[in-house]
Amino acid sequence: MTDFETICNKVLAGEKITRQEAIDLHAVPTEPLCRKANEIRQHFCSNSFDLCTIINGKSGKCSENCRFCAQSAFHHTNISEYPLLPADEIVAQAKINDGLGILRYSIVTSGKRLSDREVDQMCETIRKIRKETNISVCVSFGLLNEEQFRKLKNAGVARVHNNLETSRRFFPEICTTHTYDEKINTLRAARKAGLSLCSGGIMGIGETQEDRIDLAFTLRELGVQSVPVNMFNPVPGTPLEHLPKLTVEQMRRIVAIYRFILPDAAVRLAGGRGLLPDKGRSCFTSGANAAISGDMLTTAGIMIETDKALVRDLGYEVKPDHE
Repeated sequence: MTDFETICNKVLAGEKITRQEAIDLHAVPTEPLCRKANEIRQHFCSNSFDLCTIINGKSGKCSENCRFCAQSAFHHTNISEYPLLPADEIVAQAKINDGLGILRYSIVTSGKRLSDREVDQMCETIRKIRKETNISVCVSFGLLNEEQFRKLKNAGVARVHNNLETSRRFFPEICTTHTYDEKINTLRAARKAGLSLCSGGIMGIGETQEDRIDLAFTLRELGVQSVPVNMFNPVPGTPLEHLPKLTVEQMRRIVAIYRFILPDAAVRLAGGRGLLPDKGRSCFTSGANAAISGDMLTTAGIMIETDKALVRDLGYEVKPDHE
């Protein structure tokens, strides 16, 4: 087992830790682990805090069987179902978020991938957003190809989101209608198209601590700089509705270890943050330095003004992470 101080010094010196060293961090008590993770965050990211919002641009009837997801057609949940939202509605929400000081606005759609026609439709919407606001646009449109991503980039998209969800080992336990490699190829296609990447996972869906570490190492290999850490929010009607919710301490430890593995990334608290009694405050002093604000796709989130006050109180400055 590698000494904790040796691992800390290695990270602060700009060296990459090994998988075994990351596993060794599980033996470190919570408080020293989180304090050092916060020191690493400060060293590599200063006091920058990236705040973004999302809009559910197309909801439900998804062809994929992800066992955690309320939008899957395989499950029986009570979510709203609708096709692509009209441009005016998406643009109007972008303007509201821009006015509230949000840096990034992500359009997320259900389904395995948007069709070419839908991609063209969204390109027109994105051009309007970029023309009428100063907000940066991200998209999560499923398993697109490089040509489609180039169209989106030319329309004004800056970043593509596509969560890997978990480790390669555990992924077949979560989804069988598409593969881990399809997701990785999607991220690589987006990178080839000149877009930055946002990808992370869901914690608490039955994975092991090693699965979480393996996910982080895959993200490091792919050069992902925005890493959403979702806390699983069990939805009635899904196969995983029986799983227990993670605790604040568990989430703190997860983001802390992610900070050791991904020292200069935006480690972003995402879905499920509202389940935490402190709304993520202690995670933001344990290595996390970004968040999705406002409502999530199918669940309520935290008000933007509430988050901005929290960020200011912690001494952060809202500014964009890496492009």
